[in-house]
Amino acid sequence: MDQLRVKKGRSLWWVVHSWIGLKLSILLTFILATGTFAVFAHEIDWLATPAMRVSPRSEPVASWGALAQAAARAAPDARLQTLYAPIDPWFAVEAWVSRGKGAPERVYVDPWTAKVTGRHGWANVHRFLRQAHRHLMLPTKIGIPIVCSLALLLAVSLVSGIITYKKWWRGFFRAPRGGDGRRMTGDLHRLIGLWSLWFVALIAVTGLWYLVETLGGNARVPKVPDVEASPMPTGVALDRLVAIARRADPALDVREVRFTPDNGVIFLGQSSAWLVRDRANAVVVDPATSRVVAQLDGRTLSAHQRISEMADPLHFGTFGGLWTKVIWFLFGALLTAMAVTGTMIYAMRLARSSRSDVGSLKIAWQGMGAWGYIGIALILLTLILTPGAIGGAS
Repeated sequence: MDQLRVKKGRSLWWVVHSWIGLKLSILLTFILATGTFAVFAHEIDWLATPAMRVSPRSEPVASWGALAQAAARAAPDARLQTLYAPIDPWFAVEAWVSRGKGAPERVYVDPWTAKVTGRHGWANVHRFLRQAHRHLMLPTKIGIPIVCSLALLLAVSLVSGIITYKKWWRGFFRAPRGGDGRRMTGDLHRLIGLWSLWFVALIAVTGLWYLVETLGGNARVPKVPDVEASPMPTGVALDRLVAIARRADPALDVREVRFTPDNGVIFLGQSSAWLVRDRANAVVVDPATSRVVAQLDGRTLSAHQRISEMADPLHFGTFGGLWTKVIWFLFGALLTAMAVTGTMIYAMRLARSSRSDVGSLKIAWQGMGAWGYIGIALILLTLILTPGAIGGAS
């Protein structure tokens, strides 16, 4: 009797696993693929945009003041919003400048010579992949819950896969069997799944966290005090503020400088806290008085805030630089392959059992039912909304 119950339980979990893998395969594959490529979105933009490319040098880099001055001079009719340090030595510094209406423009500056290498509009590969993966170009209140609900289903799929795979711990080094397409695809699906268990769990947990944040469970963002409006400093004036910020937090590696009309100049980056976004560490300086008006330290965050700041580095693998991004990209590609092979397994199983002349792809499409049309419709809607979504919103 107990064995019968276990068998029925496994059968139920297999139905759940198959339903998720088939019905939602089109949308799930799209979300996983865009997320995978988003890991290297900046690098893809680097390949496509000559102005982003610089030659690393052994000499010291230019000061933040010189970089800000170069960006401001390149767009004298615009307001300098933000400066971003290079992601890697072969990247240019990126500045955002705004004319008050529409999206900002990007100005690229050589970090060693402080010379402008070029300008670019707001729309790029990074914006497309980020917004397509995050909320399908839909309003965030609608798109994020749709995308993040897949994280819940991914978690269920993870659990159901383990339950239905008997003695799964023995399969880590079991090579896929040949001679039969369905058998080989099934073995490959299970092998990828086993080695990706940690990654699936990580993506599912961080995806569920994003859903919690969207539904109102987001962590409190520390408030920065207002200061009197004053001209934004560049050149030597900005360098003086940088020195003040570094005295306030000697461990701060400045990765971003924000020029705000109401809160002064905000220096953000990595400091003593590990596995947090740059915004978790900040020194805010009033340019009019050269006084530090606020300071954020990632080590003093509450548990709620720390989870929030950890989510992005863990979800996209950016915390360890190029090496962790390579690992995240590879496992993202494997996870995307799992979504495809799961659909193939279902189609080939039905094709064999029915002994029909209907092709496997058609069988898979028929098995998706209305969910296939919903997935295709959401992807097409994403592409239709792309020009307006990434061209006019920051």
